[in-house]
Amino acid sequence: MASQFVLLGLLAMTCSAALASDPSPLQDFCVADSKSPVLVNGLLCKDPKMVQANDFSFNGLHLAGNTSNAVGSRVTPVFAAQLPGLNSLGIAMARIDFAPWGINPPHIHPRASEILTVLEGNLQVGFVTSNPENRLITKVLQKGDVFVFPVGLVHFQRNIGYSNAIAIAALSSQNPGVITIANAVFGSNPDIPSDLLAKAFQVDKNVIYKIQSQF
Repeated sequence: MASQFVLLGLLAMTCSAALASDPSPLQDFCVADSKSPVLVNGLLCKDPKMVQANDFSFNGLHLAGNTSNAVGSRVTPVFAAQLPGLNSLGIAMARIDFAPWGINPPHIHPRASEILTVLEGNLQVGFVTSNPENRLITKVLQKGDVFVFPVGLVHFQRNIGYSNAIAIAALSSQNPGVITIANAVFGSNPDIPSDLLAKAFQVDKNVIYKIQSQF
């Protein structure tokens, strides 16, 4: 009887792990059909006879992103929306450009873990563990260093140098999603009630009004 419970436990853990990532493909490929009006959990497949090499190719990742914005960074995604051949493969990537002291603000990917490689510059990176510890795990990376961010945890990157920095991120979903914490909390549409946020952050409502006005 004990061995049966062990077996059931292992099966449960295996099923949980299987459900934590995109479904496995059931065919060689499923190139996304962007013209289909039908909505599914993912993207519908193009007729395989119509698939071309360009469906599996993305051009331009060598080009720097425009970092002239409030946070001083730019993410160039290569998800299924940009590279149709990624559909159903459970992977994606992105280039991240940083101006001097630019940041990729605290955010989460609800559907993917992320592994980041620094190509140029020095980045401070980190993530925060879940409640109740909320422990910050952080490190300074140099060119060639790699860091991983577990799925669903708040994480960030910051250029700590006086020159531009570049990183490449790989993610374990064709559509990892991104929720930037400040944008979601202070820039929601409609606004989250200011008195609720004031109580959550333990500040005066006028502070909340001022922050919301920036988003």
